[in-house]
Amino acid sequence: MAGNPLLSDRDVDFVLHDLLDVGSLCRLPHFRDHSRETFELYLRSARRLAREVLYPSYRAVDEAPARLQGGAVTVHPALREIYPQLVALGTIAAPRPAEVGGQQLPHVVAAAADLYLMAGNLSATSFLGLTAGAGHLLESFGTEELRRTYMARMYSGEWSGTMALTEPQAGSSLGDVRTRARPTPAGHHLLDGAKIFISGGDQDLTGNIVHLVLARIEGAPPGVKGISLFCVPKLRPEAGRLVPNDVKVSGLIHKIGWRGFPSVVLSLGEEGDCRGWLVGQAHQGLAHMFQMMNEARIMVGCHGVATAAVAYQESLEYARTRPQGRPLASRDATRPQVPIVAHADVRRMLLRQKAIVEGGVALVLTVAHQADLAGHAEAPEARARAQRLLDLLTPVAKSFPAEWGFESNALAVQIHGGYGYSSEYLPEAWLRDQKLNSIHEGTTGIQGLDLLGRRAVADQGAGLRTLLEEIGSAAAQARQAGVDPAWPAAVERAGAALAETTMALAKKGLSGDAEGMLLHSTDYLRAACILVVSWLWLKQAAVAQAGLARDAASRPFHEGKLCAAQYFICTELPDLERLLRLCRDGEDSYGRMREEWF
Repeated sequence: MAGNPLLSDRDVDFVLHDLLDVGSLCRLPHFRDHSRETFELYLRSARRLAREVLYPSYRAVDEAPARLQGGAVTVHPALREIYPQLVALGTIAAPRPAEVGGQQLPHVVAAAADLYLMAGNLSATSFLGLTAGAGHLLESFGTEELRRTYMARMYSGEWSGTMALTEPQAGSSLGDVRTRARPTPAGHHLLDGAKIFISGGDQDLTGNIVHLVLARIEGAPPGVKGISLFCVPKLRPEAGRLVPNDVKVSGLIHKIGWRGFPSVVLSLGEEGDCRGWLVGQAHQGLAHMFQMMNEARIMVGCHGVATAAVAYQESLEYARTRPQGRPLASRDATRPQVPIVAHADVRRMLLRQKAIVEGGVALVLTVAHQADLAGHAEAPEARARAQRLLDLLTPVAKSFPAEWGFESNALAVQIHGGYGYSSEYLPEAWLRDQKLNSIHEGTTGIQGLDLLGRRAVADQGAGLRTLLEEIGSAAAQARQAGVDPAWPAAVERAGAALAETTMALAKKGLSGDAEGMLLHSTDYLRAACILVVSWLWLKQAAVAQAGLARDAASRPFHEGKLCAAQYFICTELPDLERLLRLCRDGEDSYGRMREEWF
């Protein structure tokens, strides 16, 4: 474990400053009190905390999961020491406005810091990430009283927060939520029902836990149009003290990964006194909750990148120091063994990890940068353009790090050989952690339906057209920088193919064949992931090619970037056509398969 840097500082700085020019955000009024120096100060503090405190605690937390005793959850003691340090760093409200207790940092800078913290110990950081999202819901839609009573304490870290959507009988089908809310003359509602897989739903780190709960007000219409959002604390303030609010833990989920971050089953209103306060408008709960869901999906993407990154750094160090075998051209057994990085197949696996990890870093930081521009760019059209990209890329930012990240983590295990599947080494633990990312906050299948069925065709494909414009701009930049002309040509062709396929599938949907349109939505999502990351690698290649000409000292870094770009564009991008052909042709093996045929 000792010495793992978690992520490459040089790569993160490259994306922040060479690729995205985050310093230019300081010219926007919202960020004018910041500078590159304040960004660096926050990043240095996060890097230090991640490397010196979080990472050394990871193994112990993974090996001793949270426990449920007497209806209360107890987390690993190390987390009680770590949590106050994360709070002191200001991570919960880092991007929130100063007037609500935030640091008013750009999302992209906060996300870069989070990557280190997550790579160090994702269980520890997850309590704060969900609290940030729940607090933001109250900031956006809560009454002044709710913001004063709950949001302020959540942003300060005194209390934590969760999102409570899923129910045992409903899963991802939120239209089937049954938790009931009955109005009272006192202004609150009385809730009764059950929620499951509630991450951070109970713990002994904070004085209170504030659940943002989806429920159905009595008499509400069926389906998603009848769902409302409620603030439901574990303990409610009453007469100057906190009293139990009839929110009970009825079970603990035993997970393969993220073991330090408890996931629980909640029972609401067993005694008829679970009080909830309406957040936003009645029957608009799902629309409000989408704010937190989208933020959580990007957060999961960051988790996926961080989990792949820490394992990549571990396998890279292992490959450089593990001697085994000799070069193919030299079978002399009297000569010393070479480090396994000298073997071409190990370099193949390491390069694929590098391409996935550094492509993922560029992806999640680009999406966070678009969130900053969508919220704070001065020109209305610039804000609208950034919002289109943000909307389109959110499922990609969640899915690529989860799916390709799992493949990258599997390569880390493979590079370690027999040691890789032993618990004495950490790659197997990170592989377990990574698997969760393709499931929670909407499975990959849900993300595919969302991307193709809603986002890609919204506003007559405006988001996709914006992406194609960005690809065209990156291709022009790459050609000007002297990048191999075959690379931009391949990415532009892939973009055109995705657009053509999207139009063909949209026509199916408009004709009433929704099933035919969405049959291969997961393949469509995978194709979109490949295209988006190829675009980002093309952008990185252009910057790296220009860097070769002006900075000889950084030649190894820039050559490594170009190799990774070549790998992704030449070996991953060609699969896009196969995936799109499945979408266009409507290959129907699993479409026509019946239960009794299995």
